[in-house]
Amino acid sequence: MFRYAICNELFHDRSLEQGMREAKALGYTGLEIAPFTLAPAENPFVSAISKTERMRIRDLAQSLDMEILGLHWLLAKTHGFHLTTRDGSIRQKTANYFLELIELCYDLGGHLMVLGSPLQRNFPPEMSHEEAMENAAEVLKATISTLGQKNITLAIEPLGPTEGNFLNFAHQGRELIERINSPNVKLHLDVKAMSTEGPPIADIILQNADLLAHFHANDPNLLGPGMGNVEFEPIFAALRKIDYSGWVSVEVFDYSPGVGKILEKSMETMRRAELACAQKL
Repeated sequence: MFRYAICNELFHDRSLEQGMREAKALGYTGLEIAPFTLAPAENPFVSAISKTERMRIRDLAQSLDMEILGLHWLLAKTHGFHLTTRDGSIRQKTANYFLELIELCYDLGGHLMVLGSPLQRNFPPEMSHEEAMENAAEVLKATISTLGQKNITLAIEPLGPTEGNFLNFAHQGRELIERINSPNVKLHLDVKAMSTEGPPIADIILQNADLLAHFHANDPNLLGPGMGNVEFEPIFAALRKIDYSGWVSVEVFDYSPGVGKILEKSMETMRRAELACAQKL
């Protein structure tokens, strides 16, 4: 059986505790956290999240038998950080901030950090993708030692061209991972993003089985599984074929149907796809 998680920014209109209770009742056992949701709006940096608050959230999840698997939207809502810039001082500042994020992830009991944050990694027209790749690799290499010490995996997330121009394809994510060359830096795949690549999503999963550390289930329409046109049975069949043992985490960007409907429809779709795969064995 797959393990299902939910991204906490879905709970924008309710308390974290209420959201976790609703998710747990439907079969979600993991929580993925966007750091900016834990910090004050006027100060969205991780330094604004006190140790007391970190322990409170960790203890709350444990009391509800929910696992905090880690973080995503690592640089969202922040300013002053960039992964590919030519400005070495900003790259160093960004590397230092990643170390703070690792500490937050560790304090919350997490083991995974998903690196998307397109606004802080896109590069200008005068820069080549090769130069952007080198700059990004330099920043992330500075985190390797701390990732290892804390037993945390940094998962590189390719994003589609509507998000930006850096790492649009899974093979580009692989290239960055290979440049960094650390067992603590792996690949993250996202259904919405893979829908822009061209090949069938199942094929992309199979081709990247060796590096896959985390998976986001969603639809190009910004909603959850089963709320758009993506067929999830072939996707789950591919995950099963590669013996994927990580989390399947639901990430949505359109909250208009309401928290309850998104949680319920997404879980119903994923369970149905999982069952269909099992019955074909």
